[in-house]
Amino acid sequence: MGMLSESKLPDILETYEADLLAEWTQELAANNTRKNLIKEAELQAECREFLKLLRIAVQQSNLTNIQSAEWRDVRELLASVSRSRSQKGFTPSETAAFVFSFKQPLFNRLRQQLHDPIELVEEIWQTTTLFDHLGLLTIEVYQKAREEVILRQQEELMELSTPVVKLWEGILALPIIGTLDSARTQIVMESLLQKIVETGSEVAIIDITGVPTVDTLTAQHLLKTVTAARLMGADCIISGIRPQIAQTIVYLGIDLTDVITKATLADALLMALKRVGASITRYQPK
Repeated sequence: MGMLSESKLPDILETYEADLLAEWTQELAANNTRKNLIKEAELQAECREFLKLLRIAVQQSNLTNIQSAEWRDVRELLASVSRSRSQKGFTPSETAAFVFSFKQPLFNRLRQQLHDPIELVEEIWQTTTLFDHLGLLTIEVYQKAREEVILRQQEELMELSTPVVKLWEGILALPIIGTLDSARTQIVMESLLQKIVETGSEVAIIDITGVPTVDTLTAQHLLKTVTAARLMGADCIISGIRPQIAQTIVYLGIDLTDVITKATLADALLMALKRVGASITRYQPK
């Protein structure tokens, strides 16, 4: 393998930048089946900027480590392109194609300019390794961007799935649907405590009718929420204790003796109304 500093890539990018750009954008346009996702002018602008930054980076003769300072601008541009592709709905393969499609016009130029077979093979090997690293970078950034979107959606879904409802003056209800894990418990507690402060409520009903099973961990999370609410000056009533859940709680030896529990939300509301000094009477029509 020849010395990396002897690479002809910097000279070729410098001399044939305009031709390479034309051939590359033509190839991208020909293979672009997602014209509805990105405008041609935007794609061409990205190509021009990438090629300009690539030309500057390779002048430093460091073609093996794209994490070095010389490649910072190239990395940032590719990261921007990848995040944009991710948001627009491109697949990981389509995103990486932005980099990989540049290989064909570049290799054609290398073959035209390098007549020594050994030198050509070394140059192509070095260049393909470089562009493989750049292509993999786009996929990594794309994947990270997608994971961030999914995480944000999960957090938003958890927040939406744990609404705190004001049932009456001084009475809040928190219906929980689904599994109550540690991350969700934190959101539940924060939502409930914030609402207690905002409304000055005295009673909070935590309804677990929609919780499929209660294990030791779930019970601990419930008790933490009850304790936190008490510290804020609100009593808690847990409603929705179905027979199978009651049996599970007894079987696990979970101590809920200090917590008021009711079978239904209606029963819990009646008790809560008594706590705040209100009562319900059935209207008897004459």
